[in-house]
Amino acid sequence: MKLSIVILNYNVRHFLELCLKSVQAATVTIHSEIIVVDNNSEDDSCQMVKNLFPDVILIEEKTNGGFSKGNNIGVARAKGEYLCILNPDTVVAEDTFLKLLEFSETKDDLGIVGCKLINGSGVFLPESKRNIPYVSVALKKICGHSKTYYANHVSHDGIGEVEILVGAFMFLKREVYNEIGGFDEDYFMYGEDIDLSYSVLQAGYKNYYYGKTSVIHYKGESTLRDKNYARRFFGAMQIFYEKHFKSNAVFDFVVWVGIKFFYLLRKVPHVRKKQIQAYYLVSKARNLSLEKFLDRPVVLKSDLKTVETDVEVIFDGNFLSFKEIIQFIESSFSQNKALTYKILPNNSDFIIGSDNGLARGEIISLK
Repeated sequence: MKLSIVILNYNVRHFLELCLKSVQAATVTIHSEIIVVDNNSEDDSCQMVKNLFPDVILIEEKTNGGFSKGNNIGVARAKGEYLCILNPDTVVAEDTFLKLLEFSETKDDLGIVGCKLINGSGVFLPESKRNIPYVSVALKKICGHSKTYYANHVSHDGIGEVEILVGAFMFLKREVYNEIGGFDEDYFMYGEDIDLSYSVLQAGYKNYYYGKTSVIHYKGESTLRDKNYARRFFGAMQIFYEKHFKSNAVFDFVVWVGIKFFYLLRKVPHVRKKQIQAYYLVSKARNLSLEKFLDRPVVLKSDLKTVETDVEVIFDGNFLSFKEIIQFIESSFSQNKALTYKILPNNSDFIIGSDNGLARGEIISLK
């Protein structure tokens, strides 16, 4: 088997459905398997997978053991030569895995490969490629100066060696993953992707950023907006430094201060709710369900050359490929940053999307 895609799910049933449909479309010509590990979701994620995706391997955990443990469970079941660790709130293009396989097989020292991630509005996510967060770099990032935190020596659309890749999308050989020991389960959430990337480098492999394929990641990079996140973020950095570097009193002090006081000092981004006057449906045919359930006019469009800022665009997955949808969002963002988007997955009864990287997004039922 060539490829195993491992998806760890927790309470994001609709995003998982969209993700699985995109992954299925991207693996039609690849000898592959899809493994979903569910971390004891309270929604109907597992039943949805059983009903709609009977060929997907579903592992139902009875507890939420965290990101690292869940993915390790999935990889232990995998049979592919290559792995893709994939978040459930992602959408891949039909040729994403084909491009990465072609690229990977030209490298003898292959570690982890990442790709270009954008959020639901088309904004490039800089965490797609990062540098090793040495103490000085991490402190600057915490204080809001992130230039040295990200791998800016490689362009968004470029290809090159980078040090750290993001856990939302990691492509690598299964034997490398197992050689490193997989994700360190000391990390419950946050930091495990930094640790794995660094461990792969320490084992003599090279990590690469491949910017010739784009993947939507709806959640985007988390921000320090509550005490729990601050505690987990700083705690993950403590684990990383204790494991890979000698103890650093300065950073330990900053961790303590951060957990105690950062919540009070943080800047909370103001997200203004967009006032939608109409919906533009990019499709070949009208959709009566949309017109019935949406309380705004739905205008049929074949392209987005002329779009007002107070509309929301809906991409019809029954007529458009996932690659076309991703390209539409990327190209439209460069021309009109005020646009927002939803996707109507093929053969689904909901539309889904996210206007920014600070929230999981919005789901509108059509039933």
